[in-house]
Amino acid sequence: MAKAAVFLDRDGVLNVEAGYIRKVEDLQLIPGAAGAVKRLNDLQIPTILVSNQSGAARNYYPREHIDALHERLQELLASEGGAKLDALYYCPYLSPGAGGINPEFTRWSTWRKPNTGMLVAAAWEWDLDLKQSFVMGDKATDIDMAHNAGATGILVQTGYGTKVLRGDYQHRVLPDYIATDLGEAVTWILSRRVRW
Repeated sequence: MAKAAVFLDRDGVLNVEAGYIRKVEDLQLIPGAAGAVKRLNDLQIPTILVSNQSGAARNYYPREHIDALHERLQELLASEGGAKLDALYYCPYLSPGAGGINPEFTRWSTWRKPNTGMLVAAAWEWDLDLKQSFVMGDKATDIDMAHNAGATGILVQTGYGTKVLRGDYQHRVLPDYIATDLGEAVTWILSRRVRW
């Protein structure tokens, strides 16, 4: 029987928003993020990263650098809170009109948010019920992706979240819940009646 999951954006939700992170050691967790993920892990709730990562398409760094950043992310989650992400999905692609220049990664993709490709792939691989699942992010595209898939969209006010709420960044959205940070969002999720 399909189960619910929690999908997390990366930058501004798990780690401190720092633009395109060119040095692996510059990736730092937001305080409390590891503990919040650990709460989900302890309840055996699938906790899955879904992230747009267009640095390779923009020719800022190779795809291997994105993989190295994700290795560091997992290491920090483990060392700071005994936590882990069950799976990591990311979209390295970007259309030419949006700034893609590396031919290997410059294309339109169903995986790029607000499209639902990453969620659909995870649902197939993990037997997930997207309509019972939660998507957490700090951008309008995260909330749009959640709603496009029939999931619950939570906007955290870390990263770009506060700017999105003011309409200063991307576009104004109507999230299903607004949380100060990942910890508050997890508390709200765990208060819902969901089939985990």
